[in-house]
Amino acid sequence: METILSIKNLHKKYKYVHAVNNVSFDIQKGNVYGILGPNGSGKSTTLGIVLNVVNKTSGDFEWFSGKLTTSEALKKVGAIIERPNFYPYMTAVQNLQLVCKIKGIGFEKVDEKLALVGLLERKDSHFRTFSLGMKQRLAIASALLNDPEILILDEPTNGLDPQGIHQIRDIIKVIAAKGTTILLASHLLDEVEKVCSHVVVLQKGIILYSGRVDAMSSGEGFLEIDSADRKALKSALSDHPGIGNITEEDGKITAVLTQAVGASDINRYLFEKGITVSHLVKRKTSLEEQFLNLTEKSKK
Repeated sequence: METILSIKNLHKKYKYVHAVNNVSFDIQKGNVYGILGPNGSGKSTTLGIVLNVVNKTSGDFEWFSGKLTTSEALKKVGAIIERPNFYPYMTAVQNLQLVCKIKGIGFEKVDEKLALVGLLERKDSHFRTFSLGMKQRLAIASALLNDPEILILDEPTNGLDPQGIHQIRDIIKVIAAKGTTILLASHLLDEVEKVCSHVVVLQKGIILYSGRVDAMSSGEGFLEIDSADRKALKSALSDHPGIGNITEEDGKITAVLTQAVGASDINRYLFEKGITVSHLVKRKTSLEEQFLNLTEKSKK
């Protein structure tokens, strides 16, 4: 699979802040990648470095396996890393045509990209009349005018209402389905889980996880379980080879599974030990729980 972008041991230091700390990951063609982390985790700085708008302190990155210089490669990149910036007194079409002139490309893709983001019917409306969500969709259309091989989005749904968020996410899925590689930065777990195939989790500039989204939350899950005799229940669970950490909180016992064990198997095991359960549910570990677990571990 073709590597679109490779980042190796990247560092960015400001006076008292190590904003990007030894970050390394690869972007493979045809996938949707999310850089996930709270504000100040180094997401935007990382994107700024690979787009040549922020100077790195050390480390390296290369586009398209080093076959192109950064300036050549960026002609194959579409990016939105700031708020949409168009002329308010010009129409959607006029603004996109101006972008075409700046990029040195023809106007033939303008209507196609407006249709893709659901703005074709508003093509002759002035930018100043657009909602925030419409402005963001016009920005995406603008970034797609040169049919980029990769689209980079920094917090694409930030500040939008639920309808606007839903529209942007649907557009991202459509773009990805057409074969465009996507890299987006977000602090929203829900966003990454719904649209991304791969995720890089950052905290304070350090990578906590890098890999497939489904692999991050693909553990064996956990059990919510209860019995009249909790002491005996916890003792029996601790003896089971397929159960790891056991906790009791808010009147509920949680047991993490380390092997593929079914709820019925656990029920039978406990029954044979003379323990009758009053509650037993097997659940899959969510991306949110994995994220919180990673960030908590990093604090220790």
